[in-house]
Amino acid sequence: MDQLKLFIELTRLKKPIGYMLLFWPCIWGLTIVYDFNSSLFKYFFYACLFLSGSILMRSAGCIVNDIVDKNFDKKVERTKDRPIASGKVSIKLASLYTLALCSLAFLILINFNNLTILMALASMPLAFTYPLMKRVTYWPQLFLGITFNYGLILAWISINNQISIIPIIFYLGAIFWTLGYDTIYGFQDLKDDEIIGVKSTSIKFKKNPKKFLLICYLTFLISLILIGLLEDFKIYYFMFLIFPILHLLSFQIKNLDFKNTTDCLNKFKSNNFLGLLIFMNILIGKLI
Repeated sequence: MDQLKLFIELTRLKKPIGYMLLFWPCIWGLTIVYDFNSSLFKYFFYACLFLSGSILMRSAGCIVNDIVDKNFDKKVERTKDRPIASGKVSIKLASLYTLALCSLAFLILINFNNLTILMALASMPLAFTYPLMKRVTYWPQLFLGITFNYGLILAWISINNQISIIPIIFYLGAIFWTLGYDTIYGFQDLKDDEIIGVKSTSIKFKKNPKKFLLICYLTFLISLILIGLLEDFKIYYFMFLIFPILHLLSFQIKNLDFKNTTDCLNKFKSNNFLGLLIFMNILIGKLI
């Protein structure tokens, strides 16, 4: 039972925000490409596969991150009690957990077409080198965005079996979304990160974070508008965009107190709701 509790803590399964932020781009991509005049079975089946894959890969990513960052985590108040940093879980056991999770994720992956499988496997180096980026660049959040939103591309090609300009525009916009929300998240550890020498966009833009966040979120919103135009969505899609716009620009940016760690965490978590808003937006565009 103790090992199960440690496994849940290690994989952050009690914190669904992590795997939901990985899942939302997948369901966005799947929804925008799917023909809802056909049977819905494949849509819901693929949605379940992408959710399961998101949970498994997010869990594996957390373990790899904790292995790589164990010495840093010991020096940060928020992370010092994590299972690997505190010595409760060995590196060997954690590595076995990672292998098991990736194996299960592969069993899910082989349900898709060959191009999706190849594209997913090609992204693995990105997924597992992200934790190293904070050592060499102030832009680790950019690498996180490239990795976390890759499911949008995979979802598109799982149905179309080819790429096009629409998922690419959406993917690039979503990267800026991640840049924004993970910069907000990074403000929680700003002081500790500066002391131990870890880099982030939170540190790089600490003097004027709201300007940077505004650029990120406006870029994301522009991509949503372009998607609506390219998909020839009706006016209802664009009208409903007011809710993501208000959420991002008013609630997340205008009301952000980046010196308050609790507020930063709450604003970060609110992106789960934002993911739902975008999903509903796409459904409106597709179905009305």
